[in-house]
Amino acid sequence: MELARVTALVAATITTGLSAGLFYAYACSVMPGLRGTEDRTFIEVMQRINVAILNGWFLLGFVGALLCTAVAVALHLPSDGHQVLPTAAAALVCYTAALVVTRKINIPLNDALAAAGEPGRVPDPVAVRGRFEARWVRWNVARALLCTAALGCLCWALVLHGNATG
Repeated sequence: MELARVTALVAATITTGLSAGLFYAYACSVMPGLRGTEDRTFIEVMQRINVAILNGWFLLGFVGALLCTAVAVALHLPSDGHQVLPTAAAALVCYTAALVVTRKINIPLNDALAAAGEPGRVPDPVAVRGRFEARWVRWNVARALLCTAALGCLCWALVLHGNATG
């Protein structure tokens, strides 16, 4: 049982770290880097990123973080795992909140950007970008903070696990 618990915590920590790093990279470099670009260029780059990111490697980390954290929580439900349970559960809540933000806000914004069509043929690229950029950036920062909080909780859960077994 201990090996399964620590394996789940480590897997949850790694996959959550990957997601936190992705959102952090968008917040600190990708979006600031695109800030000064021409509107059609911005639309084209974001459309391409939104297509390219939907791949198995991304999904492994993105969905893996949820699944591994849920497994870690479940494995710590028995009474001998209660020391780790609150922080693992907090990680699950934070990561789930990031997924809700993604599903309810960022994905619909991505879909609207895709629906605008080919960047060279968008009749009003200023308006398309205006409906997308500020809101997407703001909620991406929220996702980065939520995933970072989840990552911190999982790191602390590993410390607690080590203290409980050491």
